[in-house]
Amino acid sequence: MKSLSKFLYLIKEGIKSIFTHGFMSFASASIILACLVIMGSFALLSFNISAMIDKLEQQNEVIAFVADGTSEKDTAALRAKIEAVPNVDKVVFESRNDAFNAFKAQEGNQTSFVGIEASDFRDRYHAFVSDIALTQQTADQIGQIPGIAQVNTHLDVVNGFISVRNIINIVTLVLAAILFVVSVFIMTNTIKLATFVRREEIGIMKMVGASNAFIRFPFVIEGLILGLIGSGLAFLAEWGIYNLVNTRVMSGLAGQLVTVVPFAQFQYPMLLAYLGVGLFVGVFGSLIAIRNYLKV
Repeated sequence: MKSLSKFLYLIKEGIKSIFTHGFMSFASASIILACLVIMGSFALLSFNISAMIDKLEQQNEVIAFVADGTSEKDTAALRAKIEAVPNVDKVVFESRNDAFNAFKAQEGNQTSFVGIEASDFRDRYHAFVSDIALTQQTADQIGQIPGIAQVNTHLDVVNGFISVRNIINIVTLVLAAILFVVSVFIMTNTIKLATFVRREEIGIMKMVGASNAFIRFPFVIEGLILGLIGSGLAFLAEWGIYNLVNTRVMSGLAGQLVTVVPFAQFQYPMLLAYLGVGLFVGVFGSLIAIRNYLKV
């Protein structure tokens, strides 16, 4: 019972300190909120780009055009040769007539293909690759097959997405490091203010035999609560911002070009990550701030 009373007393002291230094407490929670929202936004952007790359990887293809004059028998035999190439997952044949009809359906405007006939197109194979990173190597191997006149890929688009994702990943890591230091700095100053005001009280407690843990605990509670408040608000803010952007994107022209991953798909891992960062920053900042005042 005595231990419980002491525990409740220490928690009460930690909570009281938050309201005693209201402005600094508000600043600490706000900076944690802002830092987590910024880091989380870049992480979500990187996640969505990775999802688009994965989708492109599933749909990415190498188009192998059959050389003019190739007989139907030889054209049919090319399928097995293309399927034997490493990294080729699936092969689909498209005749010149099918290609012509697809072109007409895509263009829609009759004037776009006046004078163009099916004979102007080539038979082709669509080779879907397993690993998008090996697309060029796969295309080179297919291009060496006798009977294949030309090979086309969509590497420019794919490489563009990969480059953007890599840049965002680097920016996210750099920002995470910078913002983490900023959060700890603000949190530390908040706790330092509380300890400075109570420095004489802390000194007396040390002299009468109070343990470091007893003195430190209220400040740790203060940092822990501020970290939880900041991270919880950051999660709610991120949720609202993401859903707002998702609604705007999907309702506009961009919705026809990109697919935004639903927030529900990663809300629980993100919540745990936010709470973990908030707890760590709060407790770590508190421990740093109080340590000098315990050296009596």
